[in-house]
Amino acid sequence: MKRVASARLGAYAGLAALGMLAAIALGRPELAAVGAPLAVMAAAGSAAARDPHATARLALSRDRAIEGELIPARLVVYAERAVERLDVELVMPANLRVAQGSQRLRLRLAAGEERVIELALEAQRWGALRVGGVWMRAQGPLGLVAFEAVHDQTTALRVYPHAERLRRLVVPLGTQASAGNLLAHRAGDGIELADLRAYVPGDAVRRIHWRASARRGALVVSERHPERNADVIVFLDSFADERAAGGSTLDDTVRAALALARGYLRGRDRVGLIGFGGVVRWLRAGSGERQALAIAEALIDTSVVLSYAWKDARLIPPRVLPPGALVIALTPLLDERAEHTLLDLRARGFDVCVFDIDPDPAGLAPRDELRDLAWRLWRLRHSAARARMERLGIAVTSWRGPGSIALPIEEVTAFRRRGRVARR
Repeated sequence: MKRVASARLGAYAGLAALGMLAAIALGRPELAAVGAPLAVMAAAGSAAARDPHATARLALSRDRAIEGELIPARLVVYAERAVERLDVELVMPANLRVAQGSQRLRLRLAAGEERVIELALEAQRWGALRVGGVWMRAQGPLGLVAFEAVHDQTTALRVYPHAERLRRLVVPLGTQASAGNLLAHRAGDGIELADLRAYVPGDAVRRIHWRASARRGALVVSERHPERNADVIVFLDSFADERAAGGSTLDDTVRAALALARGYLRGRDRVGLIGFGGVVRWLRAGSGERQALAIAEALIDTSVVLSYAWKDARLIPPRVLPPGALVIALTPLLDERAEHTLLDLRARGFDVCVFDIDPDPAGLAPRDELRDLAWRLWRLRHSAARARMERLGIAVTSWRGPGSIALPIEEVTAFRRRGRVARR
């Protein structure tokens, strides 16, 4: 531990030196006697102070958690020499707090004693954190000398966003060849009845609908919808983030992306991810629990990277966008590069729908005339962007802050049910 002189020690030494100088300057020996006890105390306190060689270590019960979840932890403090007063403080990263226990402790340890303190931490926001820094300060005799140390044996903590469970999702217009939970538009082998038609030579006997054949007096076969899966790409716009009054459009975007990805993966669909912002990242479409974990890991590394370079769909590798994939865009529509890219994907024939993460609830209301004018201009541009997308047949819905996204999903479904024709 690093030896540090306290302010009291400096004050004692200063007063003793001042008394000595006054005695010499004024020729009054009794003035030196006034400062002598202070000098003796400073010398004795400094000589008696010994480094206790104290150490501290914070251990977490696990290295992964969900935001809002309690994480049991254990703080182990050890002192090689006895120490009367040992101040310990946990150096906590942003958005992580001590929910059970205290972040600051004052201990008294005997020589060779090890103290174990049980704690519980709470992650208030998703992200990749470094946890384990501990600051220590041991007071020497008379409080004149202290020993300080920072133990920085940190460990990685991955905090995943809290995602709600969705009962209904946007149904893709096209399906793939693999088995899944979606009904294909074309007829084939399946469970769901599609239509009835007259029997022709070559039809399998098991496809004969005997009750309909009995009513019609002729053989009738049933055609069914095969159960297929779909390719879904979650498009995450990270060009900008609006934060105010505790709200964040990026936080809402990440939580919605994870909820949608998990919902489609439970339906045996293949899900991919595109992080479109200052840095363009992607994850190829896949299925299963391994893909769900990969998407969650990619989402907690999402951040806003400032970039003025023009970016468009040409930066996305073709293999990341399977033909006929449903592209679900989560964007606050704050950057025209994301808007241009989505219009380009729609023009290429992809099935696109947009969840507009509206920054209104984040407390961005104007407070003066100039801000009111800028706000109204932005709202006009925002409305024009939505209108351009809808004219091309892109379903656009608003999601106003944290909470259920079931209503926006219903709005997208209603828009697509109307079958609006794209006008160029």
